[in-house]
Amino acid sequence: MADTSPNGTLPLADIRVLDLTLARAGPTCVRHLADWGADVIRIEPPDAQSEDAVGMRHGFDFQNLHRNKRAIRLDLKTAQGHAAFMRLLETADVVVENMRPAVKHRLHVAWDDVHAANPRVVYGSISGFGQDGPYGHRAGVDQIAQGMGGLMSITGFPGQGPVRVGVAINDLVAGTLLALGISMALIERMRTGRGRWVTTSLLEAQIFMLDFQAARWLMAGEVAPQAGNDHPTGVPTGVFPTCDGHINIAASSTRMFDRLADVLQQPEWKERPEWRSPTGRRQQRAAINAAIGEVTRTRSSAEWIDALDEAGIPCGPIYSIDQVFADAQVQHLGMATPMRRPAATGGDTLAVASPLNFSGLGRDIRLPTPEAGNHTEEVLRSVGYSDREIADWRARGIV
Repeated sequence: MADTSPNGTLPLADIRVLDLTLARAGPTCVRHLADWGADVIRIEPPDAQSEDAVGMRHGFDFQNLHRNKRAIRLDLKTAQGHAAFMRLLETADVVVENMRPAVKHRLHVAWDDVHAANPRVVYGSISGFGQDGPYGHRAGVDQIAQGMGGLMSITGFPGQGPVRVGVAINDLVAGTLLALGISMALIERMRTGRGRWVTTSLLEAQIFMLDFQAARWLMAGEVAPQAGNDHPTGVPTGVFPTCDGHINIAASSTRMFDRLADVLQQPEWKERPEWRSPTGRRQQRAAINAAIGEVTRTRSSAEWIDALDEAGIPCGPIYSIDQVFADAQVQHLGMATPMRRPAATGGDTLAVASPLNFSGLGRDIRLPTPEAGNHTEEVLRSVGYSDREIADWRARGIV
């Protein structure tokens, strides 16, 4: 059995992370690090134990984001709280934050403060629009970046108006990119002995995700329109009706299109000159989609998926989320992973597993999402604070 104990052989087992993040983008980054062995100390303000905060903390979203961490309460606005942070910083390898620039400078936990105190620390930051520039001061959330980054203009059906993607995609990708950048900086530190400031933003992550749609504009001057369920350039690739629902089919190359014609028992499609090239198929998208739909609607989704899969044509069902987790391949991949929790916080549950796999290692959740301040005494004692000092700070609302 793979060793997934806290002091085991996970890739980041020797890395300590101070987590100053909030909302989703920053915690997504730290979750990657925590899942793969980093000793993450989440630093939260004393009001993290308020009634509203507790209700949020026990909700599915917070519980899924903050597993495999320890949590302390510390008021960074006080001299004592800031001093405790700086003492913890002496033991840290990474600091991650997604505050607005002005806030971290006001709290004296910005890159300049951290780097001066511990030059080895890698400092990771996510912002809405960048650390400086005309919009550097602005607060940003996922949907704002979806709009400003062009995604909402190409999502949805032609003429529908802007449509948001159904998940917080910028938060998730910005967090994942920052985890990648932090990992790169830790590798570089092995050579140089010094940390770096690694930054990204929701806006940069969104523009990065535009990918070939952005390249269409930058290289060819084409502004991509909404394309609904169709692939913007590859035809046929899209959603097609069956007698009991819909399926996705991707057969945009000429070779795949010929295979599709055979599976659908329409060999004459292979002889139509206007359908023989990718350019011709793009120009004939509506006619091709209609012709495919007339055939696919005669049989069930499962029948077509079996036939298309046998021919090597990419295809698949269109699931609701409950159907996703009932699928045999998803269950084989273990994407719903157990998380053991005390009964007081809801008891044992399932969380979304890390999508990464390392040979010889499991993806078990080692620590459930902590209660606010669960590890305050433990962590502060480890850097030399006495029980008397901690009790005094607790009475004064510092922890």
